[in-house]
Amino acid sequence: MILQDIGMSELLLIAVVVLLLFGGKKIPELMRGLGKGIREFNDAKNNVRQEIEEGMREKPVQAAPATTDAPHTSTEEAPKA
Repeated sequence: MILQDIGMSELLLIAVVVLLLFGGKKIPELMRGLGKGIREFNDAKNNVRQEIEEGMREKPVQAAPATTDAPHTSTEEAPKA
């Protein structure tokens, strides 16, 4: 993973660059937005997982016998007149 190769000095340099680019007042806003995004992603992921698990627990629904609107026809031959 990429983060395993980053040392403390690289993280410090990244923090300084971010501070210079966005300023001290914007960073809390950025972190709040990032936190909300991560929270929404995790909520959506958990909802999907829960729906899949519930679907797996449900018993399969058996199909009802098919009904047709066509009139019933007998296999016996009608007497000829």
